[in-house]
Amino acid sequence: MTKAMLSFSRSISCVVTVVAIAFATNAPAQEPSSSVPMADSDNPVQRGLYLATAGNCMACHTKEGGEPFAGGIAFHTDFGIIYSTNITSDDTAGIGGWTEDQFIRAMHEGKAADGSNLYPAFPYPSFTKVSEQDLKDLFAFLESVAPSTYSPPENEMGFPFNQRGLMGVWNALYLENERFELDESQTEQWNRGAYLVQGLGHCGTCHTPRNALGGLQSEQALSGGTYNDKVDEDKIRPWSAVNLTSASDGLAAWSEDDLTSYLKTGHGGMGGTFGPMNEVITMSTSQLSESDVRAMAVYLKSLPPIERAPQHKMSDADFRAGELLYTIHCGTCHLPTGLGDPSIGPAVAGSSVVQAEDPASLINVIIYGAEVPAPSPPGAWKTMEAFGDKLDDDEIALLSTYLRSNWGNRGGAVTEADVGKQR
Repeated sequence: MTKAMLSFSRSISCVVTVVAIAFATNAPAQEPSSSVPMADSDNPVQRGLYLATAGNCMACHTKEGGEPFAGGIAFHTDFGIIYSTNITSDDTAGIGGWTEDQFIRAMHEGKAADGSNLYPAFPYPSFTKVSEQDLKDLFAFLESVAPSTYSPPENEMGFPFNQRGLMGVWNALYLENERFELDESQTEQWNRGAYLVQGLGHCGTCHTPRNALGGLQSEQALSGGTYNDKVDEDKIRPWSAVNLTSASDGLAAWSEDDLTSYLKTGHGGMGGTFGPMNEVITMSTSQLSESDVRAMAVYLKSLPPIERAPQHKMSDADFRAGELLYTIHCGTCHLPTGLGDPSIGPAVAGSSVVQAEDPASLINVIIYGAEVPAPSPPGAWKTMEAFGDKLDDDEIALLSTYLRSNWGNRGGAVTEADVGKQR
C-alpha cells in the first residue's frame, strides 16, 4: 500500500517460484501438491500443514535460497524495510521456545512472546479471525518444522516508526480482536469461503485500501489496494491489487467457475496469474481442496459492488491514437472487440486489472511483460511480451488510457508521470 504504514512489499509473495516447494520438517519433507493433507485429518500436524498452505506462510517466511520458514524476506514499506521472522522450531532464532498460548496471542493480538508489539506487515489483523483450534494445529505443524539458526537482518526503519510501542496506539485504532462468526443467514459453503478469505487467506491485506497510517479502510473492504513488489530482478515498484467485489471494475465479469479455476490453476476465463499473484496461486490456493477454493469463489462473488474506478472519456484525437497503438501491439491477441482470443489472450474488456483504480499493475505488465509460473497453467494464453523498450512513456500512457476507456471499461486517465513511476 504505497501510502500505507505497513504495506506488503511482496504482496503475499517474494519472487516467482516453482509450483512445488518442499516443507522441511523433522519428519520426511512434504511437498504441497494435490495430495496436501486435508484440514479434517486426524493428525494435528497434518491439519496444521494444510492451514499453513492456506495462509501461504512459506512465501513470506522463506527467502530465495534460504531454509524453509527461516524468514529474511524484505518487506519494503514507505516507512522502512521490515524483514520476516524465523518461525522454525529453533528455540532461540525461531519460535521453538514459544508456548502455544504465546503463539495464539501473536496471531490474534500481534504480540511477540516477550509481549512486544509486532508490525502488521505480519497480517495479524486478519489472523485474529482464525479459530483457536486452527491456531493450535498450525502451531503443532510449525513446531515440527526443522529448526534453523538463521537470524534475519534487523529492520531498517527510521524514527519514530522503529518504536514498537507506538503500535499499541495503532492496534487500538485498527485491530478488531474478534474471531470469525458464522453468518446463519448464509450457507455452510459461503461461511467456509468467508473464513478463508477473511482469516488465513488474508486477502484484504492487499486488496483493501489503507489510510495514511496504514489502517485498512474497512468500509472499502476488498475493493482494491496498492502494495510494493518486484517488477524485475532489481526494482521494487507499486502493484495494484484488484477490486474483488462484484463491481464493474472488479469481478462483475467473472463467473464463479472462472474464479474457481483461476484460484485453483492460475487460469480463468477472464484472466491468468502473473507477477505477485503467482506465488499466491502456486504455493497456496492451487494446493487447497477443490471445495475450499470453490467456497472462496462463492464468498467473493457474493460481495456487493464497491465501484472505485471513475468513468473517463478520451478526446477523439487521443482515442484514435490509442486505438492505433492497440491495433498494432495488442489487437492480435486481445481482438478489436477487447474480448480476447480464447487460444491466445484474455479479454481486456471488463478486466479488473485494466480497470483498477491504481493503474500500476496494468502499466507494469505493459512495460515488463507478464511473468507467469513455470510450467504454465493448463490452457494458459500466450505469455505477454514486454513493451517497455518499444513504447515511450507517453505512448504507454495513451494505450493504458484507451484500454481503461473503451468497451465500457471504467478507469481514470493514465499520465506519463504514472508510467515514469513504474520504470
